[in-house]
Amino acid sequence: MKTWFTFLLMLLLSLSFAQKGFSQTGSIKGKIISEGEALSSMNISVIGNERIAKSDSAGNYSFLNIPVGEYRIQVTGVGFKKMDKSIRVLNDEQTVLNFDLSNFQTSLEEVVVTGTLKAVNRLESPVPVEVYTPGYFRMNPTPSIFDALQNVNGVRPQLNCNICNTGDIHINGLEGPYTMILIDGMPIVSSLSTVYGLSGIPNSLVEQIEIVKGPASSLYGSEAVGGLINIITKKPQNAPKFSADFFSTSYLEHNADLGFKFNAGNRATVLTGLNYFNYSNPVDHNHDNFTDVTLQDRISVFQKWEFKRKEDRKFSLGARYLYEDRWGGEMQWNKSYRGGDQVYGESIYTRRYELIGNYQLPVKEKIFLGFSLNKHNQDSRYGTTSYIAEQQIGFGQVTWDKTTGNHDLLFGAALRYTFYDDNTPATTGLNQAIAKKTWLPGLFVQDEITVNKQHKLLIGFRYDYNSVHGNILTPRAAYKWSINENNILRLNAGTGFRVVNIFTEDHAALTGARSVEIPNKLKPEKTYNVNLNYLKKIYTENGNFIGIESSAFYTYFNNRIIGNFDADPNKIIYDNLNGYAVSKGFSTNVDVTFNSGLKLILGATYQDVATVEDGIKTQQILTEKVSGNWAVSYKIRPLKLSIDYTGNIYSPMRLPLLSATDPRKEFSPIWSIQNIQFTYAGLDRFELYGGVKNLLNWTPNKGNPFIIARANDPFDKNVQLDGGGKVIVSPDNPYGLTFDPSYVYGPNQGIRGFFGIRFTIK
Repeated sequence: MKTWFTFLLMLLLSLSFAQKGFSQTGSIKGKIISEGEALSSMNISVIGNERIAKSDSAGNYSFLNIPVGEYRIQVTGVGFKKMDKSIRVLNDEQTVLNFDLSNFQTSLEEVVVTGTLKAVNRLESPVPVEVYTPGYFRMNPTPSIFDALQNVNGVRPQLNCNICNTGDIHINGLEGPYTMILIDGMPIVSSLSTVYGLSGIPNSLVEQIEIVKGPASSLYGSEAVGGLINIITKKPQNAPKFSADFFSTSYLEHNADLGFKFNAGNRATVLTGLNYFNYSNPVDHNHDNFTDVTLQDRISVFQKWEFKRKEDRKFSLGARYLYEDRWGGEMQWNKSYRGGDQVYGESIYTRRYELIGNYQLPVKEKIFLGFSLNKHNQDSRYGTTSYIAEQQIGFGQVTWDKTTGNHDLLFGAALRYTFYDDNTPATTGLNQAIAKKTWLPGLFVQDEITVNKQHKLLIGFRYDYNSVHGNILTPRAAYKWSINENNILRLNAGTGFRVVNIFTEDHAALTGARSVEIPNKLKPEKTYNVNLNYLKKIYTENGNFIGIESSAFYTYFNNRIIGNFDADPNKIIYDNLNGYAVSKGFSTNVDVTFNSGLKLILGATYQDVATVEDGIKTQQILTEKVSGNWAVSYKIRPLKLSIDYTGNIYSPMRLPLLSATDPRKEFSPIWSIQNIQFTYAGLDRFELYGGVKNLLNWTPNKGNPFIIARANDPFDKNVQLDGGGKVIVSPDNPYGLTFDPSYVYGPNQGIRGFFGIRFTIK
């Protein structure tokens, strides 16, 4: 009996210890934050245990009575990429596990429209689209979007004149006429006014800027050869009630951006933006008696109406007016000398009127009518040369968005009318087939086929009929392979075309002493393009993020139109290339974000842009082979202080010399513009910012005897010519040059400080 009692007692003690061992538990608690702020209503789950919690208003969460062991805890929420971490739960202990989702915001999942003319998630688009928000450009505040684009990899604002500072946008080394500028998807900015169209768009009204590199003529028609820049304006209902942004520089540049919205009755919300820029302080730091920087007085007013309709159908209207008075020239110039030959100046008056609209038809199908109108008047004087031009463009487009099965279809019909007239020989002869009025109707179709979850195929085709050049066909194809959630491969191929009017696109033809010669009738340019894009995302357990996007591109040109600056120093000779041209290269963007508050955006592009004629390869003028850009940002969250260090660097490019005896350098040096900014956001509704631009105080005159040729004789009054029209070398003209301001490859503005203030009422 005693033996049985001892056995039962030992058995009960064993079961008690076993039960105690099986019931060992612990707990988990933590906090969910992003950018130093608590996140509420986030979902926290224990993978494999089916325990779920939600963060409270302070971002806190907890799990009690979790059995001892190894677990993975996952956090998900609207607007954030899911994040999970490993943890070990110990007996009778409370384990702290915090999550910082600062780098897990779904910044790579913006909605984009430019690649396919449809609103799609950026990661789902078969066409790679780069997206830049106003926050990115605020790291280096500028008075215009034209200037802001210097911080975009593979995109370079190119100044074309040392005096008037007109310019264009280069994408992957291709000049401005190959880039189409859109506002809300409408081709509102014509080739006559690329630089003016990008100036004066109030930054307060910009929602995001979408960039597509490579031909997109199958959707957008002529000019969409090198790429697209689509400026998406804010929806009025999403904009703050009032915003203001003012800044000034030590050069005495002053810029003001104002934005405000109001309700017009119960059915319309109106957003208004105003931009004013003034620079009236002539400086001549290189002592050539010419202004280093063009003086400007510019005002732009933009208004957008958004109407509420049944079933949330879209209807928006936008309008903009731009006026600009800019001049550069000899320091003693004033408007009394405009157009005369006593004191040299380049004076440009610009007026633009724009209207854009998008209307969804009141039918069951998704059919949209988009339209735009613009009128551009330009009155310019380049010394004694006048350029008085008027351009009017009307554009209408109907698209039908239809989904059936695994086919996402888009059908469209477009009509573009262009009126252009000026006082140059372009409209009166020179063997160029130019009509004052041209029509460009077109039809296009696009089919995006979802083969399965991983594979998508896009096929597109466009037919246009130009009233001058006839039939034009542009096919397109794209393939997207989602290898997994964090690796995407895209392949795009297509053709492009451009109908040319050089006089609306090349100010070098008018600014300076060179005359223009067109020996043959110019034919439309055609291109063939292929682009391979790879995107990789890396999320680390400690909350850091690395994004890598690389592209290889190749564009082949037929009928490339070249401006020959080399054959004769007194002429620019335009003709279709008797051969071919190629633009090829490779670019990479790297985005690294640490939960410590440090963010790195790095970009680099290698490009080879050249022409081949009679077996001889020539590098394109004013085109760098290698470029890089960076933006380093660090947030000191307890102090509400941000530090932004931005910059770019360019390899040498070939420059337009006037003769073999021209003493200026044939190639530019390696050059870099770098900036630093400090922003304080510790005040309610206010933000203060300031810093230094061009930290290295770099200007293109360094290392050169002069930049503007014959600045002492801008009207060539003392230039002697021989019987063949060539310049005679003389004691007054030892290098045999004529006046010419086209030797320009970078901004001629040195180091300067800036300070600004932003105010927002949400």
